[in-house]
Amino acid sequence: MSWLNRVRNSIPFLPKRETPDNLWHKCRECGAMVFTREWEENLNVCPRCDHHGRIGARQRFQMLLDPGFTLLAPPQVKEDPLKFRDTKRYTDRIREARQKTSEHDAFLNARGTIDGRRAVVGVQDFAFMGGSMGMAVGAAFVAGARAAIHDRAPFIVFTAAGGARMQEGILSLMQMPKSTVAIAELREAGLPYVVVLTDPTTGGVTASYAMLGDVQIAEPGALIGFAGQRVIESTIREKLPQGFQRAEYLLDHGMVDMVVHRHELKQRLSLLISYLAPEREAA
Repeated sequence: MSWLNRVRNSIPFLPKRETPDNLWHKCRECGAMVFTREWEENLNVCPRCDHHGRIGARQRFQMLLDPGFTLLAPPQVKEDPLKFRDTKRYTDRIREARQKTSEHDAFLNARGTIDGRRAVVGVQDFAFMGGSMGMAVGAAFVAGARAAIHDRAPFIVFTAAGGARMQEGILSLMQMPKSTVAIAELREAGLPYVVVLTDPTTGGVTASYAMLGDVQIAEPGALIGFAGQRVIESTIREKLPQGFQRAEYLLDHGMVDMVVHRHELKQRLSLLISYLAPEREAA
């Protein structure tokens, strides 16, 4: 036996069947392989390049809200109102998304406190059919806004979507004015509406409740826009600037108010609530 074989055989490698499949996470931005535990402990932010990865609703709540928050029950809406079918039935797609994410639909609300200050928080989950906006998302958004009105608390929404849900046709587009009316109800009640734009926020969501906040925050590097970059370039027949539709570009051009790192987000939102609703601090 050669010295190389002796050294190799002395290294205590785990058999392949004993190595967890999810031990590593590959960063979508820089390609670095990061231990999954390190990735999660760093709030799904790459420790190498600082890329902000996508994050689910329940993890958002745990990251942002004080212990003891409660989830709001998702509103019940009619599923598959158009009996839609493409390569699969729409009901099959919904069932697969629910099995994958363990969530009822793409938008989830919770009520709780942020550093002791009351808030209702709604989170859109891109993992559920691309965070697409259908009747269930519209109903959940309205339910979150009205819960905030009931609690006399700010409504904070995290957006992440590819746009309207095509399987619901015109009914998905009707969620745009529906959510806009709910925001008007918040304004009439004198309550803050804060939006945190995350990667990606596009389509009909951008054209409605994503860009109507009293304060517009974005996570670093988030893709934010209505139409895709290639569609815009082919329409105007011009090359778009570097970083177009990214959070930092939108900040420079006045479309968002601030870009906030995920590690600083809870503190920044707490500060905003203290400015916008100081009399509504929890006892």
